[in-house]
Amino acid sequence: MTRAQRGFVGLIAALTLGLTGFARAQDVLRVGTDATFPPFEYTENGKRVGFDVELIEAIAKVLNKKVEWTDIDFKGLIPGLLAKRFDVAASAIYITDERKKVVDFTDPYYPGGLVIMTAKGDTRIQGPDDLKGKKVAVQVGTKSVGYLKDNFPTVERIEVEKNQEMFQLVEIGRADAVVTGKPAAKLYARSRGTLQVVETQLTVEEYGYAIRKEDAALIKQFNDALKQLKADGTYQKLVNKYL
Repeated sequence: MTRAQRGFVGLIAALTLGLTGFARAQDVLRVGTDATFPPFEYTENGKRVGFDVELIEAIAKVLNKKVEWTDIDFKGLIPGLLAKRFDVAASAIYITDERKKVVDFTDPYYPGGLVIMTAKGDTRIQGPDDLKGKKVAVQVGTKSVGYLKDNFPTVERIEVEKNQEMFQLVEIGRADAVVTGKPAAKLYARSRGTLQVVETQLTVEEYGYAIRKEDAALIKQFNDALKQLKADGTYQKLVNKYL
């Protein structure tokens, strides 16, 4: 084989390898999550489970893609998305005007909102006004932090890395209350029986999947897949299972 022929064969091989890599990239949906927030995403027997996890897997199936998960602390989700560590952030993220300045969101996939949790039987906090001057546990990087800063400046915030830590601080008496998302709060209160959800809700908001602004095609694909899963009953089955 001449040098020119070897060069041509090498070029073809490189092109083939490049196209194969491109095809593989097209077949993968890279998703970042903080799997510490049941019932949306958490680990059970070493396996990642939850409403978001199964809904993302169902969306990927509609899109004919395989999910590649990246586990990351909640506060790192948006920075990681912008840095292109993954293409979707799926971790019970509220759609907010502040977040929409830097990323786009899919259509809302579940209604939520912030609620107050206290120790079972504690009657000191029966509504939002009773938070003033109290010690309140929140998870770093969540809407709860900014909400308390803006609306309850006299609250002593105790910011923790993981969702579970918030609940534990109230259980051991180091915090008077938790402010967190309604679905997770209700699940914890029901499963453990050590905390209670205050009836008056702080906010009413919606969850969405965060995607980079330049990936408009992916947002459309997600929205179309969500509509299909709602139409065929898959979505409702997951709601019934987890929520």
